[in-house]
Amino acid sequence: MSMLRSVADKPWEYQPPSQETGPESAFGFSPERVALALFLVVVGIIFSLLGVTYFLRMELGDWVPLADPAMLWVNTAVLIASSVFFQWALLACRRDDRPVARKTFIIGGMLALLFIAGQLAVWQQLDSGGFGVQANPASAFFYLLTGLHAAHLLGGLWVWSKTSFRLFREEDSQALELSVQLCTTYWHFLLLLWVVLFALLANT
Repeated sequence: MSMLRSVADKPWEYQPPSQETGPESAFGFSPERVALALFLVVVGIIFSLLGVTYFLRMELGDWVPLADPAMLWVNTAVLIASSVFFQWALLACRRDDRPVARKTFIIGGMLALLFIAGQLAVWQQLDSGGFGVQANPASAFFYLLTGLHAAHLLGGLWVWSKTSFRLFREEDSQALELSVQLCTTYWHFLLLLWVVLFALLANT
C-alpha cells in the first residue's frame, strides 16, 4: 500500500512542512527537492534504456528511418521558450514580484500546451503520410518516445495549474518560491530530455 501511495505522489509539488518531517531533510535539502531529484533520476534511467533499445533495434533489416517533420523544429523552439519563461517566473518570485511571476509562469505553461498541440500535429502529419504507429519499428519508437515525453509534460501541467492558482492567493513567499522552483526544475529537465530525444530521432 505504501508503495502504491508513493507512486501516486507528485514529488515536485510543494507540501507545507509538518512537525513530523520538518522543513528540511538531514542533508539540508527540503523533502520536495529530494523527491523530485529521485523522480528525475528514475525518468532519466527509463529514457536511457529506451535510447539503448532504440539503437539496438536500428540494426535489424526492417528498420525504415522517418523523415523529420519541419514542425519538430518549431516545437523545439516553443519548448525552449516555455523553459525560459519558467526561469523568468522563478527569478521574479525571488524578487517577490508577484505580477511578473504570475504573467511569466502562466505564459510558460501555455507554451508547454502549445508544444503538446504541435506534437499532436506532427503525429497526425506522419500518420496521414503512411507512417502510423504500426507502419514499421522506427515509427513505433518515434511515437513511443515522443508520446512518453508528452505524457510527462502533461503531468507537469497539472502541477503548473495548481501552482498558478496559488500565485493569485496571498501565500508565504518562501513556500511559493519553492513550488515555482520545483516546476521550473522539472521543465528544464524535460527540455534537456527533449533536446536529447530530438537529436537521437533527427540523426537516425
